[in-house]
Amino acid sequence: MADFESTRKGPHHDHQAALAGAGAFGIKHLDGIKNIDGVEVVSLVSRDLAKTREVADKYGIQHVTTKLEDSLAIKEVDAVILCTPTQMHASQSIACLEAGKHVQVEIPLCDVLADGEKVAALQKQTGLVAMCGHTRRFNPSHQYVHKKIKAGEFNIQQMDVQTFFFRRTNMNALGQPRSWTDHLLWHHAAHTVDLFAYQAGSPIVKANAIQGPIHKELGIAMDMSIQLQAANGAICTLSLSFNNDGPLGTFFRYIGDTATYIARYDDLVQSHSKGPETPVDVSQVDVSMNGIELQDREFFAAIKEGREPNASVAQVLPCYQVLNGLERQLN
Repeated sequence: MADFESTRKGPHHDHQAALAGAGAFGIKHLDGIKNIDGVEVVSLVSRDLAKTREVADKYGIQHVTTKLEDSLAIKEVDAVILCTPTQMHASQSIACLEAGKHVQVEIPLCDVLADGEKVAALQKQTGLVAMCGHTRRFNPSHQYVHKKIKAGEFNIQQMDVQTFFFRRTNMNALGQPRSWTDHLLWHHAAHTVDLFAYQAGSPIVKANAIQGPIHKELGIAMDMSIQLQAANGAICTLSLSFNNDGPLGTFFRYIGDTATYIARYDDLVQSHSKGPETPVDVSQVDVSMNGIELQDREFFAAIKEGREPNASVAQVLPCYQVLNGLERQLN
């Protein structure tokens, strides 16, 4: 990294990053990175140049392009964050690593297991940081539970998870038409499959899935049910739907040996058989309440410290092996 050190501008920016995909999620990363000292986004990549320039102007980003290779050609750029469509994740991660750049790719790492395995192999070969955006590992609500488990104060008996959306058309989080199709298994189930193994502290040894009818226009199942078991005996029941007309999002119930917790995004409550739920204060769990910011902090800290990050490609690969097995079952 010596050549990068000599060309960086000023003492304040340890890392100059490129971000690809200026959609709803890319903007969440830009907002998170604003709070991280020593990191500057210097290049923004997206399909629509005019829209990309608009976002870049708002965040003071000088370089704008529609081609990832233009950003990879910038010598000062040492890290890339990919918030692009699922189908591009693995090939773009490989392009970043081949260009000598550290990479953080949004969920999912891949929608074909062999592609994800290629990313993992190349990371090993290059020794660069390659991380996947499994945000649930970083959300303070889930971190709180993780710390209880690590301290031996709580063990999961069952995780009961609902991932619910109401989607009759292909829209993104900002209500704009998507250029790609979202997927319950490879995208949305990935969060919970990874989180379950991470929180149980034990690999998944059994996995079953059933799905509802395939949507005529979108060509994907709109409902799915997944059962998982970890080697230590803990189980997980996951229900996913694009048909749910009700509160949107993912709701996690941790049923354990000493308590039952419910995580709704960044809120955590303890549920009781007698009396109402009691809120759990998670404001002091980490330096921020924003899971995306915490994820980005981990990415840049791992680069700086020359270590493997939490949610490294190597750590999350088993999740994609499980998804691959479930896809084979469904087919």
